Amino acid sequence: MDPTTAMYIAQGMHGIAYGMVLFLLASGLTLILGMMGILNLAHTGFFMLAAYFGYQMVQWTGSYWAALAAAPLVTAVFGILMERFLLKKVHVYGPMAELILTMGVSLVILDGVKVIWGSQSLPLSPPESLQGLVNIFGMQYPAYRLFIIFLSLLVLFIMGVLLYKTRMGMIIRAAVSDAQMVDALGINVPVVFMLVFGIGTWMAGVAGVAIAPILTVSPGLASQMGMDAFIVIIVGGFGSLGGAFLVSLICGLLSSYGIQFLPQYSAVLIFIFMAVVLAVKPEGLFGEKT
Repeated sequence: MDPTTAMYIAQGMHGIAYGMVLFLLASGLTLILGMMGILNLAHTGFFMLAAYFGYQMVQWTGSYWAALAAAPLVTAVFGILMERFLLKKVHVYGPMAELILTMGVSLVILDGVKVIWGSQSLPLSPPESLQGLVNIFGMQYPAYRLFIIFLSLLVLFIMGVLLYKTRMGMIIRAAVSDAQMVDALGINVPVVFMLVFGIGTWMAGVAGVAIAPILTVSPGLASQMGMDAFIVIIVGGFGSLGGAFLVSLICGLLSSYGIQFLPQYSAVLIFIFMAVVLAVKPEGLFGEKT
């Protein structure tokens, strides 16, 4: 394989890897927004918090795998606690109260990690088994980035089976369409909402731990990927997982190729893409007109 072709393919794979992690982050937010109607501004804060939890667990156990398994679960517990004891209390006051609350929680998380871990970037290394390069058709590619793609696809497969092949998934999808009817059938809708919120936060946690060895762990991690995540759900269409998947890959490729070929414009390429799409379809690619 000639060097130019290898460079194009490598940049494309970098973009896919970033896009898949971005989808894990954005899809959890889309799931919460689509079912509960909550634009959870604390979602990216939980994403960042999971990266710090992962870093701390590696310091305690020396195992990245233990951190990848446990940190997202711990993060999900924090998300469930916020939904049960905070969001549920302000739900009666409308979306603006929920928006202000989640913004406040996000700021608390940001200040909390600065107090506990400081403001400096903290390195988190991938496991030794994934620190090398893999030969792909004569091209050397980082094993850890391939693992990120595989991990993201695995999580998406599990979520697809859960949502479309199980009774629990049927209840969740029914509650998205008509929560009052599901409640009338005797199903505890608030518990279903709590479960969905936990799953969405867990997905953000997986994304946080997965991307940490590439971007490092820092207080800026939330804003670094958070803006891209919100662009994904806006351009893809509120509540659309398919839209979030497609736009995440496009944003990942724009970011990767933009940094390589248009470094002076790379920071605005995603915003230009958003502006073009919304000019044609204000509701997003897969959004429904209201």
